[in-house]
Amino acid sequence: MKKIQIKLIIPIVLLLVCLVYACRKDMLNRPILQSLSPSIVANKTGVESLLIGTYSLLDGVGGNGGGINAAGSNWLFGSVAAGDAYKGSEPSDGGNDALPVGNFTYSTSNAYIKSKYQLCFNGVSRANDVLRTLPLAKDISADDVKRITGEARFLRGYYYMELKKMYNMIPYIDETQADANQPNDKDIWPNIEADLQAGVDNIAEVDPSKSQKGRANKWIAEAYLAKAYMFEHKFAAAKPLFDDLIANGKRTSGQKWALNPNMQFNFSPDPNQKNSVESIFAAQASVNDNSGGNNGNTGDELNFPYNSGPGACCGWFNPSQSLGNSFKTDANGLPLFTTYNSGKKVSGKTDPYTGTLDPRIDITMGRPNIPYLDWGNPPASWIRDPTDGVFNPRKNVYSSAEKGTNSSTENYWAANEVTSNNVNLMRYSDLLLMAAEAEVEVGSVDKALEYVNMVRNRAANPIWWIYKGSAYSPKASEYAVKTDPADNYLVKPYPAGAFADKNYARTAIHFERKLELAMEGQRFFDLQRWDQGTGSMADEINAFFAYDINTNSQLNGAHFTKGKNEYYAIPQSEIDLSGATGASKLKQNPGY
Repeated sequence: MKKIQIKLIIPIVLLLVCLVYACRKDMLNRPILQSLSPSIVANKTGVESLLIGTYSLLDGVGGNGGGINAAGSNWLFGSVAAGDAYKGSEPSDGGNDALPVGNFTYSTSNAYIKSKYQLCFNGVSRANDVLRTLPLAKDISADDVKRITGEARFLRGYYYMELKKMYNMIPYIDETQADANQPNDKDIWPNIEADLQAGVDNIAEVDPSKSQKGRANKWIAEAYLAKAYMFEHKFAAAKPLFDDLIANGKRTSGQKWALNPNMQFNFSPDPNQKNSVESIFAAQASVNDNSGGNNGNTGDELNFPYNSGPGACCGWFNPSQSLGNSFKTDANGLPLFTTYNSGKKVSGKTDPYTGTLDPRIDITMGRPNIPYLDWGNPPASWIRDPTDGVFNPRKNVYSSAEKGTNSSTENYWAANEVTSNNVNLMRYSDLLLMAAEAEVEVGSVDKALEYVNMVRNRAANPIWWIYKGSAYSPKASEYAVKTDPADNYLVKPYPAGAFADKNYARTAIHFERKLELAMEGQRFFDLQRWDQGTGSMADEINAFFAYDINTNSQLNGAHFTKGKNEYYAIPQSEIDLSGATGASKLKQNPGY
């Protein structure tokens, strides 16, 4: 079970809850009280333990279906499948399960597709267990009942939102339903809204102890409600929430949300840098805490450079050539929306691009001849296979000085790949850019411009840029001597009036999200919500395949089908299970 940095759990109760959760297969049908005596869980300690068990699946690891296949970072489903990255490694490594997901050639029995479905429904089941058990506990104050109800319903809404984004038509099961075999014949966005609103209504703004990192508060629930409205294109409902969140949103410690001036803080495993003012919601990770590595970020354990250096394995999740090219800028420091793949390749092996670049490229990926934290320049041996291109993942990696402190030394098969990096689920920059979208649709284009430029001005702050000829300090997450930028960096805000044309504004915001949130599991779902039946998602992803197959032959045969691949398939095993006693209640998504 993942640690959420809350010290109120009695170990024996938590152990018993973990054992029950780990063994359960029929997770939605079997209430926790059929597995544990009410005397164990129907009390404050027991209910709080059940709640922590619900939080523990946020990183996608644990329970039924959890692991690399269901990582909370959505590295495969949200980034690889949208062109941010290649699967990586050798063609045969993950060639039968991970590669088909990225290429849209997977079957309805794909292991990754099944695992994510099961993991998220396991999260739903745990939230329902909390809500079923709570009324039976007689030693919980009214205030705590309200707070626990709010947290459990928020978490249920979170897991259902993940399922909705992935599979679209899914059944909704709450704590009142005895039969979990329900049809997927209704749109569950209203149910998700209600769960998230319950979080807004019932969770306090600030944690009085100011010590429970990873807990949800009112503002986090409100941020996810606003995000749900964005997926539903309810911009008029989302905008006042964004206004409130930007003016008043704060961490459970009471600190107001803000952009970190130093962007690297968002990707640092250092305990003094993560859970920062920019971190709205994150799955917590820790190492070397006698958990055998299980509290670390194991969902991303394959996503490290190969051979020597950080991790020493496994060479997965290499940023794509198209993504690298996306960071090109023009003479005004602005992105090239449609022509970034024209001309020379960024970091090309022969005759590379030498023009200007958005400096965020080098916090997003490791490139040849560019310092990689304090590891030096990435050697060619870090690329496991020629099909993987020339870039390495970077946002989830630790510095050399942190090896053994913020990476695991425990008895775990891939200890060097297990880190204390939190999994960023929502950052403040993400929220600002969603708010900008809402402003374009139902508010002020000038306000949208302001929000986008807040993000771009942070990108232009040289404090966090990469520099040559300088030592790197992980305690400060910056280079000591800032006189020789590692490349020809140029990024500037959009000029006043640039968003007067709303079509231009939309394009700019969409591209800004691509740059700012690259390799963070967001892109596929952004493309999905922007598509609205236009085919724009298919166009972008198929253009990626057409260009990047020249770098990565593992993309051979890849194709995104409009009207089908906007959502993943319902696992066939779940459809079969729903019909175990008669006709199947679950229906497959179109095209599968």
